[in-house]
Amino acid sequence: MAATTSETEIHPSAVIETGAQIGQGVRIGPFCHIGPEVVLRDGVELKSHVVVTGDTVVGEETVIFSFACIGEIPQDLKFKGEKSRLEIGARNRIREHVTMNAGTEGGGGVTRVGDDGLFMAGSHVAHDVQVGNRVVVVNSAALAGHCVIEDDVIIGGLVGVHQWVRIGQGAIIGAVTMVTNDVIPYGLVQAPRGELDGLNLVGLKRRGVPRSDITALRAAFQMLAQGEGTFQTRARRLGDETESTYVRQIVDFITGTSDRSFLTPR
Repeated sequence: MAATTSETEIHPSAVIETGAQIGQGVRIGPFCHIGPEVVLRDGVELKSHVVVTGDTVVGEETVIFSFACIGEIPQDLKFKGEKSRLEIGARNRIREHVTMNAGTEGGGGVTRVGDDGLFMAGSHVAHDVQVGNRVVVVNSAALAGHCVIEDDVIIGGLVGVHQWVRIGQGAIIGAVTMVTNDVIPYGLVQAPRGELDGLNLVGLKRRGVPRSDITALRAAFQMLAQGEGTFQTRARRLGDETESTYVRQIVDFITGTSDRSFLTPR
């Protein structure tokens, strides 16, 4: 029988170390291990054999499935035991064998995951990664250290995202792709070595983006692909000419601070 306190259910085989903070309505299944610095917000559910450790906060109503390992130290040889943490938002679904690591001193000390994400079986979120809201990471995809994944991104199965890469809002990465450079918002990337092959038109339509903005995005993509001057020059020219909020988002992304170059239209 599970132990029940204030609607919280904890299986008797689970190990909850002293200091862990367990919210209302939390359900902890068989053989889970919860470390002393962990905070589980209200309504969190852990299936069986889940490890949550380190200085980790798991947001409301997030569900973590069997054999996931959340909050362990970074897979970074530069890590020397410094204080770091992992923050996970609300209503995420973290499936079997997912790993999410805490941050490092060199990356700001915190890995963050937003709300309403789906992290499918075997996917990995490395140290200091910043993940937005409503992100989908498909089976066995891996986000290397320091990546920034903005809202509404879909990352296909077996994708590898290189460290420090930024992926802009609404972009989609096809399966079995290696992403080595930044991806513009709403971009569509595919091929073994990722190429910017168009726009995520399906995602834009599903989100109800107005037809006028989709038309503007199509025109903007063509200018980025075929216009005169460098990629950055074309982007700045777009910024001077556009009235679309969505195109402006791409311009701001391209002209913002980055540690990588860009995947450019082929």
